[in-house]
Amino acid sequence: MKFEHTVLLSMMLMAIAPVQAGETEQHLLRCAVLGDSSARLGCFDALSKQVENVATGAPAVVSTGAVAVAASNVVAVAPEPAAKVMKPDTPISRMSQEWELNDAAKRGRYAVHQLSDNYLLLANQSNATNDRPFRDTLPKGYKAKHAELTYQLSFKAKLLEGVADTPIDIWAGYTQKSFWQAYARSESSPFRETNYQPEVMAVLPINKQLGTVNLRFASIGFVHQSNGQSATLSRSWNRFYGQLGLETGNLGVTARAWKRLDNAKSDNDNPDITDFFGHGDVRITYRDKGFEYSALLRRNFSTGRGAVQAGLAFPLAVNLKGYAQLFSGYGQSLIDYNYAQKSLGLGVLMDF
Repeated sequence: MKFEHTVLLSMMLMAIAPVQAGETEQHLLRCAVLGDSSARLGCFDALSKQVENVATGAPAVVSTGAVAVAASNVVAVAPEPAAKVMKPDTPISRMSQEWELNDAAKRGRYAVHQLSDNYLLLANQSNATNDRPFRDTLPKGYKAKHAELTYQLSFKAKLLEGVADTPIDIWAGYTQKSFWQAYARSESSPFRETNYQPEVMAVLPINKQLGTVNLRFASIGFVHQSNGQSATLSRSWNRFYGQLGLETGNLGVTARAWKRLDNAKSDNDNPDITDFFGHGDVRITYRDKGFEYSALLRRNFSTGRGAVQAGLAFPLAVNLKGYAQLFSGYGQSLIDYNYAQKSLGLGVLMDF
C-alpha cells in the first residue's frame, strides 16, 4: 500500500502547478492514513476532482520526501503549504460521501453506493427458532436448526440530481436479507426466509452546524418490504418515512419515523406488525482507525416491544472486515416479526 500511495502522490502532483503542490501533498497524505477504506476512497475521489479543476499542464518537479517527480527536465521547488491546508486529523464525512451531499462528493447519476451494511454471517446462532408459521404448510412441520448462514445485500443509486433546480436528489435502493439453513443437510439446506426491500427516497443536503453536531441531510422515502411467500407464510408491508442524518466527528446517527400505509386491509398478513417494529428506528455508527461499531434500535413505547442489533467490524483487507453481530428482540426477519429471540453471528462485512 505504501508504494501505491507513493505512485498516486507522484501522478497527482504532476497534474498541477507548483503553487498548488504543497497543499495537495498534505491532502494526499491525509487521505492515505485514513483507516476506513470507504472514507479513504472518498477522500481521494474528492481530491481528484479538485486537481482536475486546477490543473494547468505546466511542467514541474515537486519533492515529496524520498520521491521526486520530474517533467520536461524543468526543476521547481514547491512553496510552503497554503494557510488553509486541511489538518491531517480532520475527519472525513462518511454521510457526505455516501449521499453525495457536497460538490466534492458528487459522482453523477447511477453510481452505486451501499445503502445499509453488506455482510455474510457464516454462523448465526439463535437461542430459539420460530417453527410455528411452517406447521400449516408442512404436514410434519419443520424444526429449523439454531445455527444458520445469514447474509444481507444492500445498495442504492442516484436517479435524478438537482430536481427542478433544487438541491434535492432522487435515489432508489434495494436491500435483500436471507436466512439460509445451510447446515440442515438432511432437509436439503433450504432458505428459511428471505426479505426483499425496494425503496425510493428524496434527499435534501443541509450541512448545517448545530454546536458540535452537523445536520447533514433530511429525506423522505417510500419502502416496500415482503418475503415473497403466499398463504399463511406471506408477510409484507408498505411505509412512508422521514429521516434525518447527523454527524459529529466519527459518530454518525440516522433517525427515521414511518407511517404504515396498508394496515387497514382486511386480508393483511401481519396487521399488528407495528406493535413489534414500532414507528421508527435509530441507527448509530462510530468509526475509528478502521474499526466500526454500530447499533440499530427499534421500540414501540406503547407495547414495550422492539429490538436491538449491535455490530462490531474490524479490518481484514481492503474493503473487507471481520464482523460480529448481536441481535435481541422482535423482528429479525419478517416471518419472525412477532417472535422474540437472541442471536449471535460471526462473519465478514464488505465496504464498497
